[in-house]
Amino acid sequence: MKPLARFRNVVLAGGGNRCWWQAGFWNAVAEPGGLAPERIAAVSAGSSTACMLVAGKTPETLAYYDDITRRNPRNFYPGNWLKGERAFPHAAMYRTALLTILDAEALKRLHAGPEIYVQVARLPSWLGPRSGVLAGILAYQFDKKVRKALHPKLGQRVGFRRDVFRVKDCQTPEQLADLILASSCTPPFTPVLRLHGQVALDGGMVDNVPVGALDHAPGGRRGPTLVLLSRRYGRSLPANEEFHYVQPSRPVPIKGWDYTNPAGVRAAYDLGVADGEAFLADMLRNGAQR
Repeated sequence: MKPLARFRNVVLAGGGNRCWWQAGFWNAVAEPGGLAPERIAAVSAGSSTACMLVAGKTPETLAYYDDITRRNPRNFYPGNWLKGERAFPHAAMYRTALLTILDAEALKRLHAGPEIYVQVARLPSWLGPRSGVLAGILAYQFDKKVRKALHPKLGQRVGFRRDVFRVKDCQTPEQLADLILASSCTPPFTPVLRLHGQVALDGGMVDNVPVGALDHAPGGRRGPTLVLLSRRYGRSLPANEEFHYVQPSRPVPIKGWDYTNPAGVRAAYDLGVADGEAFLADMLRNGAQR
């Protein structure tokens, strides 16, 4: 049996452009390593990465992002405010990219592939949209930069809750784009969004490494799980029979919301390929030694 065939689940963390590392890693190990999960749980940009990978659209997406980021000179256009337009170009660029890449043919492939579960964050009942966004961002940044938590808890303690949706329940590319954008909703880069009538925010505000989303699969979480992170945590990661965490070998060389950096996108992807090849070689070496 190929070394990665035992992983029945894959979890893709969020991280904006850093998720290109996950794409490179996956493409380096999937075929030679036998990675073919039954279920994928993802959040934020990890959810668009999961759909791109399962639909087999990596080359087209890399070419598309190379083009649009090369033609976008800035991440912030203050003059747009004077015209009543959004100063941040990200949401419009992201939605257009999703509808271009994850078209009707891609959606058919997704419906025929493994289950993909996408995590969205819902507001605490005692907060409105604006105060909820602020509370969510502050909680997430505290867990990320102060506690350096692998699985943040503060957002859940404040009252944010997880909502999980199946990609296979999306009947049109527009519905799929709505779901992915809701899971990625991070003001001010995006406006506050609604999904199925409720405010939806980046699912990372509940947990940016959404292993808990697998609990929504029929029968719950089952089998070994490969967890692909999108940044380094500067410490050893948990190791047990159920979860195998993998992090980049060095900081991914692009910021999450930098939509002006085609070289950074390619560098992040190439780093994932190199790390994936090293990971697979290590798995094969350890397997041969047992």
